[in-house]
Amino acid sequence: MNSRDIALNILMDIDEKGAFSNYAINKHLKGKEDIKDENLIREIVYGVIENLLYIDYIISKASKIKLKKIHPTILEILRMGVYQIVFMDKIPDRAAVNEAVNLSKKYGHKGVSGFVNGILRNISRNKEEMMKIDKIDSGDYLSIKYSYPKWMIKRWIEEYGYEFTEKLCQGNNSRPKLNIRVNTLIITRDELLKMLSNYGYVVYKTNYADDGVIVDNPTRITEIEEFNLGYFTIQDESSMLVSQIASPKENSLVLDLCSAPGGKSTHMAQLMNNKGKIISRDIYDHKLKLVRQNANRLGIDIIDTESFDALKLDHNLIGKVDYCIVDAPCSGLGIIRRRPEIKWNRREEDIADLNKIQKNVLDNAKEYVKPGGIIIYSTCTIGREENMDVINDFLDNNREFGLTGFENLIYSKENIETSQDGYIQLFPHIHNTDGFFIARIEKKNG
Repeated sequence: MNSRDIALNILMDIDEKGAFSNYAINKHLKGKEDIKDENLIREIVYGVIENLLYIDYIISKASKIKLKKIHPTILEILRMGVYQIVFMDKIPDRAAVNEAVNLSKKYGHKGVSGFVNGILRNISRNKEEMMKIDKIDSGDYLSIKYSYPKWMIKRWIEEYGYEFTEKLCQGNNSRPKLNIRVNTLIITRDELLKMLSNYGYVVYKTNYADDGVIVDNPTRITEIEEFNLGYFTIQDESSMLVSQIASPKENSLVLDLCSAPGGKSTHMAQLMNNKGKIISRDIYDHKLKLVRQNANRLGIDIIDTESFDALKLDHNLIGKVDYCIVDAPCSGLGIIRRRPEIKWNRREEDIADLNKIQKNVLDNAKEYVKPGGIIIYSTCTIGREENMDVINDFLDNNREFGLTGFENLIYSKENIETSQDGYIQLFPHIHNTDGFFIARIEKKNG
């Protein structure tokens, strides 16, 4: 099975079975260490998903048959071919067409290869004309050009304006660098940077997170000895800032309500010097297993995992917690650059449903913290409805709580929108992190 075969099967898993892109890729590449074109597979898969609407628009201009009448497998083959022709300069158009024709012969009925050949050759010959977007409405243009649902584009334009939205789409369609978090219980950041450089990795410090490292060329980095020894874990810089902003003290009681896979829990433990207690909860046992595995690998022993629904109130913990982490379920629109399929899996009506969950979990969290205790509310999304609107609603109804500043906890603040009220909103195109929101809420004494 060649690289394009594998890419096709990954795309079919994502499209037909709703698989997450990273899981589908890992599943199809697992045990295939001899694959020479792993980077090509990833490029095609992510490229097709990221540019899906634009690619389909180009196909529709070249095909007399409507897209919904084209067999799903053949349509996916066409998409792969168009992506290579339009976006990949290193692959000759002729090679892209021939590979697509070969795939169609393998996966399609007799004669379909001629259809695929005709469509792709037509696009190749008339590339400039086919790439033109014949839409006057500016929202429609952005929707097609950067491949986003119209409702998403409309929301962002209303909140942030047209120019900001276009840059946001460009940032979301860029390839993110791998971020790792240094386990400072074992090693310093400078020491790990030197170790990784000796392996040939190109590494440098994150802009905002004290414990973060950016890796330009992370191929098989989780297979080196230092990973197995717990010297570092994979975590985006934006997510690292949650624990950094919490700034927990040693011997505290921490409750992480939606903890899996454990990045924030283990980081809190690290900042507490592995002293105190952290209760990490989730509703799925297999996800809690990941928390335990990560904690064990990192040499952390103060984390207790519990299967518990964050939407339910635990009366045993009322008024006992020093820090409560609410990494709320959200639309995930801030991590599109890592999981581009979110664009197509998420519906606008989902946001209202998620909003109710977010407010419910936050209402439970307020019961757990003692006077002077801290709630950290975070999401990996960028819309105000799931972020500041939730916080403002909470504060309006709970006068004993207030946002508290944390500017001293972020040492490289250039371009971070930090208010004195204690929240930040990160954007991929501005901060080169995932889109992320973090608010620090304190329960007042007395």
